[in-house]
Amino acid sequence: MSFLNNLITGISLGSVYAIIALGYTMVYGIAKMLNFAHGDVIMVGAYMIFFATGSFGLNPIVGILLAVVVCTVLGVVIEGLAYKPLRQASSLAVLITAIGVSYFLQNAALLLWGADPKVFTSVIPEGSLPIEGVNITYVSLVTVLVCIVIMLALTWFTSKTKMGKAMRACSENKDAARLMGIDVNRTISMTFAIGSALAAIASALLFSSYKNLIPTSGSLPGIKAFTAAVFGGIGSIPGAMLGGILLGIIETFAKVINTNISDAVVFAVLIIVLLVKPAGLLGKTIREKV
Repeated sequence: MSFLNNLITGISLGSVYAIIALGYTMVYGIAKMLNFAHGDVIMVGAYMIFFATGSFGLNPIVGILLAVVVCTVLGVVIEGLAYKPLRQASSLAVLITAIGVSYFLQNAALLLWGADPKVFTSVIPEGSLPIEGVNITYVSLVTVLVCIVIMLALTWFTSKTKMGKAMRACSENKDAARLMGIDVNRTISMTFAIGSALAAIASALLFSSYKNLIPTSGSLPGIKAFTAAVFGGIGSIPGAMLGGILLGIIETFAKVINTNISDAVVFAVLIIVLLVKPAGLLGKTIREKV
């Protein structure tokens, strides 16, 4: 039974990584940039929920909706101020800017809310559901269900809606999409908005399980979610979900063996996968003509 419990815990953790990774994979797939400040948007969302439900006593659902609105606006502002001027810049310039935005958000949170850890109150009721002798916590159950719903909704959105098709067109070729009348800047801004909204949802699920909240709380989950996106094939929505869940399972079972080496195992597996299949599990190798 301990194996099943660990497997369920791993799937739950991996589902959170998958939701965060979806934000990474959408931004990279469409804008071809790595938003390393994404993890810190998660941290901001968690603080919004913490103060909304704790200090102001709002309903958890209202707190999550508030966090979604704040993170969505923050994502659009970050894209407009930090990344939009770098459309034609080198990848290195975008990467350095993303790291700078990340440190800016961390230090802003430090000034606003202090370095003392905050104890996050779960937005999901405590308790568990016994199924065939295995106790599945409500947090794990809700996390997995939310992840599945989000992935299906994003798949439908990118396949069936006008904006989703515009995103796919920008992903293939921005210049051609612009010639076809697509507003590329608006499409990229919408991508950042969706990714940041997903970060807010992920913050509610992540910190319902891991209670301590500090200004750097989003950094490591953000890096691991980026690892999951690369693991599954960055740019692929199903790949982000697969990579996230596999990463969560690997990390959970590595902790069972030795807590101190769990992170090392996670990144070692990534290195092995990239050596064997550089595009990731579900990624496509793109050949460039020269």
